[in-house]
Amino acid sequence: MPTPLFFLQSLRCLALALTLAVGGAWASEAPLWFDAGRPRPQAWQAVELLAEAPGHGLIAEDYGVDALGLQVAEAALEPPPDDAAQERLAQALSAAMQRYLSDLHQGRLDPRHLNHQFKPPASDGFDPAARLRKGLEAGQLADLVREAVPRLSQYEALRQALARMRALVGHPAWLQELPPLPRPARQKPGRPGKLEPGQSWDGMALLAERLRLLGDLVADEPLPAVYEAVWVEAVQRFQERHGLEVDGVVGKDTWAALQVTPGQRAEQIALNLERLRWTPLTEAPRMIVVNIPEFVLRAYEIREGRIVIHQTMKIIVGKALDTRTPVFEEEMRSIEFSPYWNVPPSIARSETVPKLQRDPGYLAREAMEFVLPDGLVSTEVTPDVLAEVMAGRVRIRQRPGPKNALGAVKFSFPNRDHIYLHHTPAAQLFGKGRRDFSHGCVRVEHPVELALFVLHDMPQWTEPRVREAMAAGRLQAVRLATPVPVLITYGTALVKQGRLHFYPDIYGHDRELAEALRQRRTQPASPTAGTR
Repeated sequence: MPTPLFFLQSLRCLALALTLAVGGAWASEAPLWFDAGRPRPQAWQAVELLAEAPGHGLIAEDYGVDALGLQVAEAALEPPPDDAAQERLAQALSAAMQRYLSDLHQGRLDPRHLNHQFKPPASDGFDPAARLRKGLEAGQLADLVREAVPRLSQYEALRQALARMRALVGHPAWLQELPPLPRPARQKPGRPGKLEPGQSWDGMALLAERLRLLGDLVADEPLPAVYEAVWVEAVQRFQERHGLEVDGVVGKDTWAALQVTPGQRAEQIALNLERLRWTPLTEAPRMIVVNIPEFVLRAYEIREGRIVIHQTMKIIVGKALDTRTPVFEEEMRSIEFSPYWNVPPSIARSETVPKLQRDPGYLAREAMEFVLPDGLVSTEVTPDVLAEVMAGRVRIRQRPGPKNALGAVKFSFPNRDHIYLHHTPAAQLFGKGRRDFSHGCVRVEHPVELALFVLHDMPQWTEPRVREAMAAGRLQAVRLATPVPVLITYGTALVKQGRLHFYPDIYGHDRELAEALRQRRTQPASPTAGTR
């Protein structure tokens, strides 16, 4: 026969279940949203805030805003809803707001599900349920949204750019396509046309309209009848903002970028807002950020709570076809001057061994050597040693010096893909517009400046000493006094100096993210939707 203690324990379990069912707060949500059977002002404010979700690149329908708005309006009419109806609506409002705050604070997806190796952020005390209850009690729900969004100036800049781009959706300038570009009379069939300075074209009026609306054509005076002067300057501004070769020629790439509609650009901005919600924030005084599609590295300092750019340089990243640079964050802990290059096993098997089989002299010409299982070094090319390389028991490395693929310095940080930053002897590649040429590691344009940046806390490393170590031809490893966070990220929309820039989706990550978000919308929402 059940004891009184059994019934007491059962009641406690039931109470706990009810508490968890309404979001981990109290068993009843109604008093937070209703007063004397009528919706409090906070209920109306919640609906207004949820309706503003598109301003953050989110989708208001994900939070059931239309249904909630209708229910709140009905609850304000006579007769008032009964207690059960109040509780249902209160729980729905709480669940929607908690999901919205969670999505704003950490994004809708776990980036690791998209092979973005960002560590789960350390708890910063942002509990959507607790914050919502506090905001309801204080009557300040709008403050919750400001507290939830990333503390990044870039986030707000992109939000404003999103609003401007959406204002152009449906504009007549994009309701018709640009006519075909001029084609030289003797050009071979099948080759695309192009608009060059000095030419005329029947699409110039439409081109001018689009460039004006996008802010690239600012001249008010009449435009020349042919493509020259202010026309060319406007196209060059457009090309610079879209990661294209800035030559003033409207070729197939510039043509394709001009055809992208404001609606499509708005979607691109929304995807990048989602990425910013994943971005790990650091309390470190210095950090390095690599943006793959932009082919740019920036070194930042934190001064009096503000992010200040210390260095900006071009980079070369992994090939889009087969050796993409991964997206992740880690801490740089050491640098190596005059480094060895340990040829990755995949490259050794697919590239180096076949070359040595055809031409054994390749090893000496490229200053390479074999490292045997016992640690001894050999430069003798034999079928047996090549077989050992293929089996992974012998590795190939390149000695320090002018031939070395890593150049004169390597910046190391532990990661599962063996990615690092390094100098390169092939400096001419930095002159290219699109720079995805590497096997995955990131080559930097200004290695001396970057070395001085990461060695900031080690004043004995002056510029002359750095250059001397780079030229020595002998390995010298230096452990940093203060590790420097490195974030390798993927931003295809960015505001720089107040101007909106777009970059090609070279790895297809925008497409993958958009598809993942579409799939998420087809799945039923759960009480923990939006959390990781």
